[in-house]
Parts: sequence; structure tokens; C-alpha cells
Amino acid sequence: MNALAATNRNFLHAARLLGLDSKLEKSLLIPFREIKVECTIPKDDGTLVSYVGFRVQHDNSRGPMKGGIRYHPEVDPDEVNALAQLMTWKTAVADIPYGGAKGGIGCTPRDLTMSELERLTRVFTQKIHDLIGVNTDVPAPDMGTNAQTMAWILDEYSKFHGHSPAIVTGKPIDLGGSLGREAATGRGVVFATEALLAEHGKPVKDMTFAIQGFGNVGSWASRLIHAMGGKIVAVSDVTGAVKNPNGIDIPSLLKHKETTGSLSNFNGGDSMNADELLVHECDVLIPCALGGVLNRENAGEVKTKFIIEAANHPTDPEADEILSKKGVIILPDIYANSGGVTVSYFEWVQNIQGFMWDEEKVNDELKKYMTKAFHNIKSMCRTHECNLRMGAFTLGVNRVARSTLSRGWEA
Repeated sequence: MNALAATNRNFLHAARLLGLDSKLEKSLLIPFREIKVECTIPKDDGTLVSYVGFRVQHDNSRGPMKGGIRYHPEVDPDEVNALAQLMTWKTAVADIPYGGAKGGIGCTPRDLTMSELERLTRVFTQKIHDLIGVNTDVPAPDMGTNAQTMAWILDEYSKFHGHSPAIVTGKPIDLGGSLGREAATGRGVVFATEALLAEHGKPVKDMTFAIQGFGNVGSWASRLIHAMGGKIVAVSDVTGAVKNPNGIDIPSLLKHKETTGSLSNFNGGDSMNADELLVHECDVLIPCALGGVLNRENAGEVKTKFIIEAANHPTDPEADEILSKKGVIILPDIYANSGGVTVSYFEWVQNIQGFMWDEEKVNDELKKYMTKAFHNIKSMCRTHECNLRMGAFTLGVNRVARSTLSRGWEA
């Protein structure tokens, strides 16, 4: 099942639990606006090349729309629609005043030079500058884009609208980026894990962890769990996988990966087949990489008590059912990986106020938001007698439905 079908299914299930009016339900699914633009640039050799850029703006009932811009050859309209919609529910679960959006350009970033990427980003910004805005739609980095991409968007947008640091988040610190943003998603995953384990009377230091994916999110989550005394028994990424039943020394592994560019040949553990990580014995499994990694083929073999969805959509609906029957508790992506967008919100707030926070304040506020959201989800679980995924979806959908009705939606 693809991301759009799974998101729609979760939304419809939540809408039924909430007893939403069918007309309102339909209205909440339809995006507010879909934008598609042609971006033609001269390449470094002088030839012209055209790309298609787009932005899906899903909902703005709770505030400006918010979501990433990805540069990827297979930018699929269905997936972008799903991700824009997911951002609407995610921001509502986190209780930050945003709606959802997503966008990108169908291109292969590694085939473009730095100057070609800059020209492409600036042309895209010229085409959409009057449809985004500090109080309308605030882009952020995603797959294939980074702080530099945001800096170009900020500069190009400011030529039309005056200096506007709050137009994008995930910017370089020198241009108004927030301290703590780089670690935010991984740190949020750890705060979410802490809240879930506390509910079950288990401290992080007494648990064993397996982490799939050692990019930004996985490496920060590993670093923080290790610092709290948690025992990480297995780690994998595209370059290899490592296991050690006595716990992997994460600072050494980070140093090894930085030096060699790979997880393989690390002398602080045994190498293992990367596919085995998901079924490795542990208390807490944290998938931080791709979607759909837990499916009906491997779900029956999973040997963990808790799954924390740090990736987007890592568990297929079929796997969801198998794991639930086994009594595995799943903390859903819509909440577990919302640390990134929450700190993006803090960055936007700092830019609007023109007053920057220190990193300690950023991290303290993030912990407050993640902990409060967990208790709000649990309260919805009790009200609707449902699992954590439906608790999160009912919480998010209910907030968006209520704000839509309060603004005067005609049934």
C-alpha cells in the first residue's frame, strides 16, 4: 500500500471514530491548492534544460502551511499529496499553529553543479514567491535539499518582499537558523521514546535498542540514547550493519563512520546482514530510514516490545495488524518524528520576534511539546479505545476539524 492510500485510510478511520460529517471529511482531504510550474535554466555549458516544480498546499485552517521541498528524480504527485496531508495532521498533533504542505522539483541533484542547483532554486522561487509567505506557506529542507537551498530561497524571496528570514526554516545559523535544529528530529525521537517508556515504568537505561538508519536522525538518536545509558545492540544503514549484545560504543562508531564513510569493518562489534536488523532481538526497535520496511513478509519475525517510527511510514498497514496481534506497541511517525517540524516552528518564532534563543531553551521547549503531545495522544486513546496510531490521528484530525468549523465552514 503506498503512502497516500495508507494516509487516507488512517484519516478515514479517525474521521469515523470522531463521527465527522461526511462533507467536512471530504473537504479536509482535498488540498487547498496544488501548484505546478515550469523551471527552465541554462546549464553551465549554455544549453537550456526544463524541470517541473510543484507545491501542494493542503490546509491552512490552523495557520500558515508548512512542509519540505525535495529535489528527487521521482517526485510523485501522489506521494507529495500524502506527505502534505500528513504534515497537516502532524503539526496538529504537535499543537503548533501550522497546516501542511510539501513540494519539490523532479531532478537528480547529484547530476547538477552547485551553480546549476542555485539557478534552479532561484527560478523555482521566482515562480512561487507570491504563493508562499511568512504567514502563508513556509518551506523547509527535505530529501536532496539542505540549509544552502533554503538560503537561496530566502535571498530570492527577499528581492521581491524585503528581508524575510521567516520565509523558510532549516536555514544556516548565520541567516537566522535555530540552534538545535540539526539534532531536532533525533532528539524528538528520544523524548518521545522516553515518554512512552515512562508510561510503562521503564527507564531508557534499562532497555536494549536496535536502530535502522544511521543518517541525521539515526545517528543523533543513537548518540542521545547512548548518553542516557541505553544499550544499543544493533545499528544498520546502506553501508552495512553492526551488532554487539553488550552494547555498541556509539561515539567510536560515529568516528569510524566519519573516517571510513561506512559502518562495515567496525572493530567494536560483529558485522551482520542489514536485513536482519529489523528482526534482531531488542526491547525497542527504531526504524529511521525508508518507508515500508516492516511488511507482512517480516512482521511475524519481529522480536521487540516497542517500535518507534522515526522514519515516515515505515510500517505497512498489514504489518501493523500482525504486530498489534503480537502485542508490540508502535509509536506512530506522525508523532515520533515531529521534533524536526517543532524546532522549525521555534526557528520561525525566533525570526518573527527577531530574538534568538540559546540551545538549552530550544531543547527544553522541545521536550515540553513532545511530552505534552504524548499525554494528549494517550487521552484520545482512552476516549476512543484505540491504539497509539489512531490516538494520534484522532487528535490531529479533531484539531483541524474544530478549527475549520470555528472559522465558519458551511456544512
